Amino acid sequence: MATGGSGDVLTGVVLALLAQGYSAEDAAKIGTYVHGLAGDFAQKKRGMISLIASDIITCLPIAWRTVSE
Repeated sequence: MATGGSGDVLTGVVLALLAQGYSAEDAAKIGTYVHGLAGDFAQKKRGMISLIASDIITCLPIAWRTVSE
């Protein structure tokens, strides 16, 4: 996940959680977990070398569904 823009994706996820009223600590923990999970899904679909930030974004919905089950 050391690719350009992946930190921006993480920041967006954490900020979205903060905007929903989560505490900073909870937003950081949940956001980091979901971001990592989305990265895992993206890596399985695209491969480790070709992974880009938009692949992580594309996999965020399935990561959220997985967490909420």
